[in-house]
Amino acid sequence: MTTEHTRLVTALRELRAGAGLSLAALAERTAYSKSSWERYLNGKSLPPRQAVRELCRLANEPDGRLLALWEIAESHWSGRAVAPAPAPPPDEAPRPHPQEGPPPAGTGRRRLGGSRLLVVLASAYTVVVGGTAALLFLLLPAPEVQEAEPLPASVPFSLAPQCHGAACEGRDPMRLICGLGPDTLASYRTATGAHVELRHSRKCGASWARTWGTEIGDRLDVTAGGPTHGVLIRNKDAAATFMYTEMTEVRPGSIVRACFRHASADGEQECFGARVGGAATTTRPPSPPVASGSRE
Repeated sequence: MTTEHTRLVTALRELRAGAGLSLAALAERTAYSKSSWERYLNGKSLPPRQAVRELCRLANEPDGRLLALWEIAESHWSGRAVAPAPAPPPDEAPRPHPQEGPPPAGTGRRRLGGSRLLVVLASAYTVVVGGTAALLFLLLPAPEVQEAEPLPASVPFSLAPQCHGAACEGRDPMRLICGLGPDTLASYRTATGAHVELRHSRKCGASWARTWGTEIGDRLDVTAGGPTHGVLIRNKDAAATFMYTEMTEVRPGSIVRACFRHASADGEQECFGARVGGAATTTRPPSPPVASGSRE
């Protein structure tokens, strides 16, 4: 299973677990059987694009990010993303036969022209392949720190978390396999209608926040008494999907706090928190005060 396929499987399993959907429920509510979903969610086969969309629909999640992951995984699965083979080392290049005579007069320029043509064609092919790969990665919005976060050198098939505690501080929960079946500590609906959730992975000993339904310029921060990590909604692609912060180390009993600030200049910061190990909560922004003398 390629690294790209692993990232897709991790995201799909996290989405299914967060929505509480069993394999039987997926089979009943989609066109794909229980055995098919078992293969898709265990990395045994690549799911169809429509299956990814169906899972996003059932989980009530925007499908932009998952479809971008699917496009990248499918290109590697099908072999479309395989780069041209490197040229052989100089000592392995074919050598002229010792008995060959000099080339006929006038043919040297034609042969040189053919070589240049091959070089131009190979360069154009490389540009096309590279441009396609770059376009696919542009479809996957992520915070600046997340873009710089390298994937593990090798990802085991078991999809075990790749960090714990302090080793997870400031790192991407999806790439480090901490986003697989996390707990939701608390959820919040902002005054502008955006959704915010505090997420926690017991296996990784870390928490983070995610948001969706946002607008360009919105910002979300999370902290557990240590460093603060945040994500800024920079473009319409990011606003159309769910975005998440980097992780922060937590221990049982720690208080995790998230703060959301709307893009407007006078947007007030809306904060809420939850205790690790406590019951999940759902909160909404407070209602405006009722003017004196008015009736409710």
